[in-house]
Amino acid sequence: MSHESSHVPQHAQELRAAARHLGRRRFLTVTGAAAALAFAVNLPAAGAAAAAELDARRITDDPFTLGVASGDPLPDSVLLWTRLAPAPYEPGGGLPAERVEVRWELAHDERFRQVVRRGTTTAHPEFDHAVHVEIEHLAPGRVYYYRFRAGDWTSETGRTRTAPAASSRAAALTLAAVSCQAYHDGYFTAYRHLAQDDVDVVFHLGDYLYEYAVNSAGGARKYTDRVLPAVFNRETMTLEDYRLRYALYKSDPDLRAAHAAHPFVVTWDDHETENNYAGDTPENDVPPEEFLLRRASAYRAYWENQPLRRPQRPDGPDMRLYRRLHWGRLAQFDILDTRQYRTNQANGDGWKSPTPESEAASQTLPGLTQERWLTDGWRRSRALWNLVPQQVTFARRNNPAAGNTTLSMDSWDGYPASRERVLAGAEAARVENLMVLTGDVHVSYAMDIHRDANDAGSRTVGTEIVTTSITSGKDGSARPSNWAGYLERNPHLKHYGGQRGYATVALGEREARADFKVVPAVTVPGAPVSTAASFIVPVGSPGLHPA
Repeated sequence: MSHESSHVPQHAQELRAAARHLGRRRFLTVTGAAAALAFAVNLPAAGAAAAAELDARRITDDPFTLGVASGDPLPDSVLLWTRLAPAPYEPGGGLPAERVEVRWELAHDERFRQVVRRGTTTAHPEFDHAVHVEIEHLAPGRVYYYRFRAGDWTSETGRTRTAPAASSRAAALTLAAVSCQAYHDGYFTAYRHLAQDDVDVVFHLGDYLYEYAVNSAGGARKYTDRVLPAVFNRETMTLEDYRLRYALYKSDPDLRAAHAAHPFVVTWDDHETENNYAGDTPENDVPPEEFLLRRASAYRAYWENQPLRRPQRPDGPDMRLYRRLHWGRLAQFDILDTRQYRTNQANGDGWKSPTPESEAASQTLPGLTQERWLTDGWRRSRALWNLVPQQVTFARRNNPAAGNTTLSMDSWDGYPASRERVLAGAEAARVENLMVLTGDVHVSYAMDIHRDANDAGSRTVGTEIVTTSITSGKDGSARPSNWAGYLERNPHLKHYGGQRGYATVALGEREARADFKVVPAVTVPGAPVSTAASFIVPVGSPGLHPA
């Protein structure tokens, strides 16, 4: 989470024009928002099947500059992604508004001697020439390799996997948790190390990109061998802005390497749209129809550029991102969206003392529908481990300054009634091995979750693993200035670190092991990785123990 100021740049006049064109009442419907989005960016409303076809042999430069990715592994299916962009820093990726045939292959081996399936798909200009290929009827619990072809060009090879069969007693799973990758704050060195790490799946917990301007030197990267186009040196507002920003991020070789190496499961936080927005309430004082049009643009670009399945395809300013995945009977993952449905932050946001406003029963972070979906899913769960990948800190965080009673209104501390409903749901469902995965705060925490967040002596009912940022906050330090105060005022906090990196969690039938992996610097490339702290959580006995 950032508190940088933002403003509405002059180039976003089309947002206002589109909002005025439809008016508030019509816009605040899904169909009205979709029509406004089409009006603003000249998109065909009913698809682009009628677009002319481009002969892919006429593509003279490598169209796979943004790499390949896979996501949301199922027992019998993989989802593959790529986007054609021979000139990634130009609108349209350097391609005309014509559809392109893309061929794909899936194999058992890296050299494609044992091809399992092959086929073709269409990269439509309507979706900025992104493709999402869902391949079904595959064997559970095994690794696959994939690649794409367009004309004479072949993409790099990606590696993915299917989940174990639903009834399988899968013995182990190793996941990585990542978040917060501000391009302008440094190099994605942690991703280079993650690409070489032995993990089964990566959970991205939000802030995949940032809306803030990136200057010609790439901010803290301080490029001397290239000059970034001026198009990035402004805040993202329009669909074209967001698409170009994804191109900047996804052209990074370290991020490309991580996507090619592992399937990702993604969810967003605020910066994929705008800092600290809540539902349809923007950070700044702009008309709601104007913000919802911006949100529609951000959501559409997110779906276009992420390895997501058909149910996640947005409709205007709405996108169903919360979903459930399984890893045999070992783990159930309930992936949350804590931005789209939340009530507005109480007390004007920021760090504030609790008030009747923040503690009201009406305050909800995931929205009441998603809260019920989560707790209903726990009642039906047959998994040994129940994990909740989500965005903002779940356990209580008392201010590190002695005598200071303020809490973060942007986290679950600002929505205690919502947290209580969730914890009561876990208790009613008899969830024994609960683990929350969190990003957002640019530091790493390992925290015990107590049944009563206000009482550190109450029963421990789960654990929370908070991963630090990939780059956001620049280099950081092993022990931030408030390190001692945080540990003193939060006895359930077992680890606190301020360097950049990622976390891994190895789930087994007897215990889980969490490792916090860090790099000493991101403002220079090539930093080594080390493990800052490790913890064990025994099955049936929630609580963190040093490994």
